[in-house]
Amino acid sequence: MAVTLTPSAVERVRQYLAETPGGIGLRFGVKKSGCSGWAYQIEIATNMQNDDLVFQNDGVDVRVDPASLAQVDGTEIDFVKQGLNQQFVFRNPQVADECGCGESFTTREQAA
Repeated sequence: MAVTLTPSAVERVRQYLAETPGGIGLRFGVKKSGCSGWAYQIEIATNMQNDDLVFQNDGVDVRVDPASLAQVDGTEIDFVKQGLNQQFVFRNPQVADECGCGESFTTREQAA
């Protein structure tokens, strides 16, 4: 079980942490949403939840709630810059399909 960050994602999260008073790491999970079922939620964590699962990447904590872990286990989070655009990109081995707009996804478990 793990969620990892690429070096560029670690660098970007560190920048966000420096700008966020009380920031303690990255909170990553999913919520039911969109036409395919799940949408990613990502934000700077400013508090600890008792049931957080914590994955450390080069000194940066990624906090995942237990309910989201089945949908994001094994995900690599990258931060990509292309021209003027920049965004987090999720390489998630649990994804079976994505909606056309890319906002939501279905897991292999749901597709079975």
